Amino acid sequence: MTPRASGVEERRHRFRKGHRGERLAALALRLKLYRIVARRFRTRLGEIDLIARRGDLVAIVEVKARPTLMEAMDAVGPLAQRRIEAAADLWLARQPDHAHLSIRFDLMAILPGRWPVHVKDAWQAR
Repeated sequence: MTPRASGVEERRHRFRKGHRGERLAALALRLKLYRIVARRFRTRLGEIDLIARRGDLVAIVEVKARPTLMEAMDAVGPLAQRRIEAAADLWLARQPDHAHLSIRFDLMAILPGRWPVHVKDAWQAR
């Protein structure tokens, strides 16, 4: 196998692993009575893995599959946070009831052999 082919396979593996993690995170949120209103919401400013809603609360959820919770939390640095916040602003502006909504930035950590860990208020918007 050439190095290029192994790189392509590695990207495919990470892509599939990410989608599995997002599905598991969405299931965990649904079991907590959140409604998933968007998956992989993409804008020119950034992407949001999951947008979940429970009443007037909107959780903007970043999903990270990592070996430990600390590694998952560290994987969402300030630049990623700003991109997610910018995408969240665009999503929120499109909602007819945006004035009544509370927004929160959460992290769902997908850890080996464990149920997803839901970190509420993983960061505050700037």
